[in-house]
Amino acid sequence: MEHKDIDDAEEAGAGRHRDGLFIRVYFGDGRHLGPGMIELLETIRSEHSILSAARRMGMSYRRAWLLVDEIARNFREPIVATYPGRRGHGTELTPFGEKLIALYREVERTSAAASAAAVAELRTALSSPAGANRKRAEG
Repeated sequence: MEHKDIDDAEEAGAGRHRDGLFIRVYFGDGRHLGPGMIELLETIRSEHSILSAARRMGMSYRRAWLLVDEIARNFREPIVATYPGRRGHGTELTPFGEKLIALYREVERTSAAASAAAVAELRTALSSPAGANRKRAEG
């Protein structure tokens, strides 16, 4: 089943401006791991609940559960442990889930450090914001 990733939805128009790198790790076989997936795992860690994490991130429980399931199917080790009946605190990250977050964040840190000079050069080459360019072109 092919579906739009949480990262794609954020890219498409959540309205917030990002700064820096946007890292998505592709594994060469159609599977990937991106910042939205990691944010979901981090939110589950802090909320101890997939439902609470989904609410906090503004997505449906079904969508959050499908993403957790997708991540889980992509790796050999489990990423979450669920405890039905523990109302509101029924999900914990496994040690591998914690490691997955740490490894992804390390990829982000090292990528940002390695590309800092090039990104800074790109930033200095930017034109004024789009609205200012339009006014200049029209006037």
